[in-house]
Amino acid sequence: MAKASFDVIVAGAGPAGLVTALACTEMGLATAIAGPPAGSRDGRSAALFQASVQLLQRLGVWDAIAPSAAPLDAIRLIDATGALLRAPEVTFRASEIGLEAFGYNVPNSALTAALDAACRQRLTRIDTPAITALALSDAGAEVTIADGTTIAARLVAAADGRASLCRAAAGIATKSWSYDQAAIVCTFAHSRAHGAISTEYHRHTGPLTVVPGPGNTSSLVWVETPDEAARLACLDGNAFNAALGGHLCGLLGTLSQISERRVFPLSGQTAETLARNRVALIGEAAHVIPPIGAQGLNLSFRDAATLAGVAQAARASNEDIGAATVLARFDAARRTDVTSRVWGIDLLNRSLLSEYAPVHLFRGLGLFALSTVGPLRRLVMREGVAPAQSTPELMRPLPEPV
Repeated sequence: MAKASFDVIVAGAGPAGLVTALACTEMGLATAIAGPPAGSRDGRSAALFQASVQLLQRLGVWDAIAPSAAPLDAIRLIDATGALLRAPEVTFRASEIGLEAFGYNVPNSALTAALDAACRQRLTRIDTPAITALALSDAGAEVTIADGTTIAARLVAAADGRASLCRAAAGIATKSWSYDQAAIVCTFAHSRAHGAISTEYHRHTGPLTVVPGPGNTSSLVWVETPDEAARLACLDGNAFNAALGGHLCGLLGTLSQISERRVFPLSGQTAETLARNRVALIGEAAHVIPPIGAQGLNLSFRDAATLAGVAQAARASNEDIGAATVLARFDAARRTDVTSRVWGIDLLNRSLLSEYAPVHLFRGLGLFALSTVGPLRRLVMREGVAPAQSTPELMRPLPEPV
């Protein structure tokens, strides 16, 4: 039997991989995606900014996701470090830059289910526990899946996570680091309306963020030391409510309906290059950052849309889409955005952990400037939602009907 062959094969079937497969298909590339079926137990959510929502709209999947999504009209930053030099509270409102909302908070389960269903309708979806081997040459790439089947492609999009087999096969090294922090993730209900405002408390052990969900519900990302995170996660519902309520200081009223709590150690990782040897890195195969500022999945979606655009342009010019020159264009297109986000989030996180008073002074001065200097505020908001120099065509607004 002839071996199946594609323009692009995507390794990994999480949200980043599924979006990559749909984006490549949208650009007319013959695409397959290999990975396990979508699960329904992921209790996490993702804050998707407007450019990411626009990508989902262009891919025709947003209507299936929207009923589960909650708008993010404003983002509030509160200094809860207790430092002598306390930063002012800052609230960014989407209306200041002409948007109805910065984006939407979407349950991971609803997002993945909609993307997976679309992939099964539009492209080749290969259910497999894992990709077990990857052979790369000047002639192309050959992927082997768990049952021994091999698939050929011109380009491999590696969306197979921070321990990426495809990245290792391509010979791409990484730099990794860890934090003495872990994040507790869950959802909960509350008696007071959240007002579509995401609130991030900056604390010495890390941020505590509550993101609006449908109705009077919110998603929680609570960063603590690993030991404290483990202790909190094991508390009964009433004790956890009391501990969380103490940090929120009545912001959301009475808390209830705490979902299953999961704990994730915090770490960081970057790849020395974002593409090599017919492999382009997507999502956590390329970059891992702490859950601060809702940058992670939005960064991954920009990876996906950029790769689809670069590959389509190369094919239109009769180039080999997996050639070194094409991969270099992808790396160049993504490098500034990825590097600035990774190191910016790292710097903010370490500034919270620092005991050095001048660090808190400079952070406070920065937040004071953001709260008082209008042009700077609007620039930061626009860049946070969709970087002007890094937003690919697929993530731009759909043309208005004439």
